[in-house]
Amino acid sequence: MKIGRKFFQREPVVCARELVGCRLQWGELSGVVVETEAYDGEGDESCHMWFRPSTRAFVAEHQAGTAYVYLNYGMHWMLNVLVKGRREGFVLIRALEPLTGLEVMRKARGLEEVSQLCSGPGKLTQALGVNGRHHRMDLCGDAAFGFHRRKETVDVVVSPRIGISRAVDLPWRFFVPGHAHVSGMRAQKKTGRG
Repeated sequence: MKIGRKFFQREPVVCARELVGCRLQWGELSGVVVETEAYDGEGDESCHMWFRPSTRAFVAEHQAGTAYVYLNYGMHWMLNVLVKGRREGFVLIRALEPLTGLEVMRKARGLEEVSQLCSGPGKLTQALGVNGRHHRMDLCGDAAFGFHRRKETVDVVVSPRIGISRAVDLPWRFFVPGHAHVSGMRAQKKTGRG
């Protein structure tokens, strides 16, 4: 069942945790979300809302469930979803376990190893073909793009976020422990159950 807007009308940390195990459908391609990070617009110096007026304007102008896609360091597109509950912010989709469209993903990534196709936020956007034209896409309104509820309970581990230089101690990274598609070597370092 497709996840509707109400799911994203909650706090970033809640949504980030609960998206783990859900399926992301991206046209003909899909994968199970195995890693996310929360970014909170209030008191989180790593959130773009903290230092980018354009991001604050984006949040004010768009509904919960809208894609927030940006180019990181001029190299990799990052796929986030806007959440607007009592607190506003984003959930970064960090890693997927590919389900459908593997040959398309392999061609886009230029490699065969399935565990390397979507095991990081830049890898998954390259594999899925996510880019700036998807910025502002309504992930709750388009039947071919968005999230679908998980069918079973998943074990979720909590850790500090990675790849950032500010607010590094906040335990807002959520992932499936020991999963082959989770990003990076630090992925296996557990700090607590979610």
